[in-house]
Amino acid sequence: MKNLILSAVIILGGLFMNAEAATAEKSISAVVSFQDTYKEIKPEALPAEVKATLKESFPNAKLLKAYVNAKKQYKLELNSGGELDRHFVFTDAKGVIAEKF
Repeated sequence: MKNLILSAVIILGGLFMNAEAATAEKSISAVVSFQDTYKEIKPEALPAEVKATLKESFPNAKLLKAYVNAKKQYKLELNSGGELDRHFVFTDAKGVIAEKF
């Protein structure tokens, strides 16, 4: 009798352990790439209007790098304090600040 009960427990236990349905998760990853057409230039090569806008709008910021594209739109990397406090500003040749070109 002991063997019968023990056998039933083992069989039922084995059935319940495998009763969970296996679920397969699909992972979809989309890779979006874009080409940044800006080329790095020296900060001294910036037009006077762009430099004046930087001094007026960001008086405490330091210009780290400057980039320009074929349409004479500028991408400026600024540091306004800490080592990790870097941000980009976009302007045109007249010094008008834009969100992004």
